[in-house]
Amino acid sequence: MTHRRQNFMGGAAILAGAVAVTKLLGALYKIPLGNLLDREGMAHFYAAYNIYSLLLVLSTAGLPVALSRMVSRAAAQRRYGAVRRCLHLGLALLAALGLVCSAVMCLLPEALAAALHDPDAAPALRTLGPAVLLVCLSAALRGYLVPTAAGQVAESAGKLLIGLGLCLYLLRQGAGTDLCAAGAIGGVTAGAGLGLLVTALLLPRRAALPEVRDVPPASSRVLRELLRTGIPITVGAAGMSLITLLDQALVTATLRDTLGYTTAETTALYGEYTFGMTLFMLPPSFIYPLSVSLMPAVSAALTRRDRTAAGIAAGAALKLTVLAALPAGVGLSVLAGPILQLLYPAVPETAEAAAYHLTFLGLACVFVCLMVATNGVLQSYGHPLLPVISLLCGGVLKIVTNYLMVGDPATGIRGAAVSTLYCYALIAVINLAAIARLVPERPGYISLFAKPVLLTAVMALAARSGYGLFCRLLPERWAVLPAVLLAAVVYVVLALAIGAVTRQDLQTLPKGEKLADRLHLR
Repeated sequence: MTHRRQNFMGGAAILAGAVAVTKLLGALYKIPLGNLLDREGMAHFYAAYNIYSLLLVLSTAGLPVALSRMVSRAAAQRRYGAVRRCLHLGLALLAALGLVCSAVMCLLPEALAAALHDPDAAPALRTLGPAVLLVCLSAALRGYLVPTAAGQVAESAGKLLIGLGLCLYLLRQGAGTDLCAAGAIGGVTAGAGLGLLVTALLLPRRAALPEVRDVPPASSRVLRELLRTGIPITVGAAGMSLITLLDQALVTATLRDTLGYTTAETTALYGEYTFGMTLFMLPPSFIYPLSVSLMPAVSAALTRRDRTAAGIAAGAALKLTVLAALPAGVGLSVLAGPILQLLYPAVPETAEAAAYHLTFLGLACVFVCLMVATNGVLQSYGHPLLPVISLLCGGVLKIVTNYLMVGDPATGIRGAAVSTLYCYALIAVINLAAIARLVPERPGYISLFAKPVLLTAVMALAARSGYGLFCRLLPERWAVLPAVLLAAVVYVVLALAIGAVTRQDLQTLPKGEKLADRLHLR
């Protein structure tokens, strides 16, 4: 059992490590862009990027995972004919999906931009369109290869270097914010092409298969299995992208049509909101690999009718999610202003306006992480429709609260972040209630949340107090760095001191036994 838990957490750690590199490069890409483009340019950028993110998730979130599992299983059984059949069908299906999505973005950019009430985003949409097809092709090949992050890192590095380079060049040429945003987002397309190239170059060295001796399964059977496995994963992963896109459409429409702002004013106000969204989206990206790794571990245990092992794997994922999400989200909330002032020195007024949004988005981030993890648990236990139902409930609440709060002149754009918090809180609560009813082996919620909540409260107090202290010793902008470090040390030390982290928890991690010995945990 311990070996299986280590395999599960080891897979999650590898996935999270790859995501960490790509997300770090992504942050290094978007944060300088905020300083270069300010709120108007970033609004155009995110109008295109939010549409791209949704189409990309719908195309690549589930099918490559399903393809990788099918290929691994067939290769382990030495059915190399089945391996090739899976590759060919997976590549064809992903290419078709990518081609359709790219065609929509390239041929209908004006209509898509108008739907988001940002007509100046059309050049960015057109520039970004080919990226969906390129990423789909890369995803299909990665599903066939031994898992590697080389293509993903190349993609992120290309996005960073080329996107920032194009943006700087256009700014020096005196181009408008719409063209500068298009140049910046062109790095995404260029990076996708570079990632595909690197992945394709790795293929000849890793794709050589022994002689085919088995009869490959029928194409219809492979296709059914791909869709049956991939669609639930896609639905769970698409929730955040769908809500983000819905949020943008609703907020901009309300600002313009209900409150009477001009298109330029609406764009500027939404641009301030995007500065908070950049950091809000980061922590959940590290939770998603955990939920993806959870599904095969729990499913395998349930297949063996070993519900105890399934409960241990699910409980480990939920506990680690809570332990990581609470300090990350609350830390963003209590230090929202100082963090934004540190990251965006070139646009201090925009950073100051965005601090209100990040205060609420940081708290919402905790519930997003819980949504991702609980979606994985429900899917693993054979309830893929429940995350869809909770997503619909959250979407309805989002629509209602956006209308009431953003449409109120007293709150305006500030209501967007609050409604986002309500939306994800409802989704997480519904999912947790469903798990309580359907998964008897789950950990008790009081024991799951009590210590992390207490630790996070102390950490938040240390962060704010530390920031006030360090402001007397350092320039105000830089005081947030030692404050964050102090908060992290307080959280980790107290977590070990009060037993929030146990030897059994660490044993689920790679080399966790040695770490537990060094920390003298029992």
